[in-house]
Amino acid sequence: MKFKTWSFAVFISIIALAATGNAQGRKMKIYISADMEGTVGAVTGDQLGPSGFEYNRFREFMTAEVNAAIEAAFEAGATEIVVSDSHGNGENLLIEKLPKNITLVRSWPRPLMMMQGIDETFDGAIFIGYHTGTTNPEGVRAHTISSARLADVRLNGASMPEAGINAAIAGHFNVPIIMISGDDAVVKEVSALLGDIEGAVVKWAYGFHSARTLMPEAAYDLIRQKVKRAIGRIKDFKPYKLKTPVQLDVRFKNYRPSEVLSYLSIVERTDSHSIRFTGKDMIEVSKFLEFIITYEPSLEP
Repeated sequence: MKFKTWSFAVFISIIALAATGNAQGRKMKIYISADMEGTVGAVTGDQLGPSGFEYNRFREFMTAEVNAAIEAAFEAGATEIVVSDSHGNGENLLIEKLPKNITLVRSWPRPLMMMQGIDETFDGAIFIGYHTGTTNPEGVRAHTISSARLADVRLNGASMPEAGINAAIAGHFNVPIIMISGDDAVVKEVSALLGDIEGAVVKWAYGFHSARTLMPEAAYDLIRQKVKRAIGRIKDFKPYKLKTPVQLDVRFKNYRPSEVLSYLSIVERTDSHSIRFTGKDMIEVSKFLEFIITYEPSLEP
């Protein structure tokens, strides 16, 4: 009887140790796509590009917001994080101020645009510093992909903000979007599209170039809180998946892009400013979008 009791105890101990080992060995990969228009305090071009007199300061704020998300994700159980610098020239985040245990995607062009580096091995994706889409009458710096060139981008007939396009790319790999930060308008817009994701409102839009804003430290605290909450309920989120093939409609602000692109047999010109492309999936659609925004005959080297 003593032998049997001892054997049972040993058996229970082995099971417990195995369970502990599995828990410790479980991996969680998180993808972070960071834009800048939704960063705390950002309201005009003065903060958003190298020619702006506040740009260098706001690179610091953007980097700090991303760091807040990274720190919270690791604290909540993430074991690997990939960050995409997804604003402007893709060279905004201060690389020396990011932690050494992440990897960073920089510059352009990229086949998956703002989601380059994501794949089916990720457990969830986070959007930091995002803004509303070009057809939304609300939101600071509302636009989709290119404020200078595009008036609308539609997927399967539905007008999409960048967050929607990027969520569909993530959804192709069965990765859900779990959290977003930006102004109140983008959190409302993206929540309506994706469902009950966590949203960190760091400012409240008054107009295209005005807002009431949190202070930076308060924004970082809120982002940490929302990231931890999102990862804590990560099983609640579902990937945003589009029916395939995916129909892409793009409306340009100018006339000639639609005219010239219609010379391609894969492109249909649907009106004076608009074209249609059908891709077998979001990967083809993403590559086509990157092409029409990036390509110029003078590209070098």
